[in-house]
Amino acid sequence: MKYNKLLGAFGEEMACSYLEKKGYKILERNFSCKAGELDIIAMEGDTIAFIEVKCRTGTDYGNPSEAVSYYKQNRIVKSALFFMTKYKIFDYMCRFDVVEVLTEGTKEDTSINLIKNAFEYSGKYGY
Repeated sequence: MKYNKLLGAFGEEMACSYLEKKGYKILERNFSCKAGELDIIAMEGDTIAFIEVKCRTGTDYGNPSEAVSYYKQNRIVKSALFFMTKYKIFDYMCRFDVVEVLTEGTKEDTSINLIKNAFEYSGKYGY
């Protein structure tokens, strides 16, 4: 397995543990559809959070959340809309969060930052 895949999997594991400790209920991980992939789908209270996880070993190229470009946001929104339509989830508020994971490769050397409402969707793919 490639290093980036291993790093990503480690980051997602750390993010899920962190979110569960914060009271989130993980509904699904790595949801894939034609539009793209959602790393984590979770409930916090009565809100569905679609969570993108970005894991890095340093900030030489900026903070991990800066890698969630407009193009990536568009794919996340389309995937979230597909998920909500597939499971007929229309009675919940939703938001788009980003979890930044900075690590040296061990749990002890890892910091996690949750950015709630990292970006918004305002209808018909507008931002």
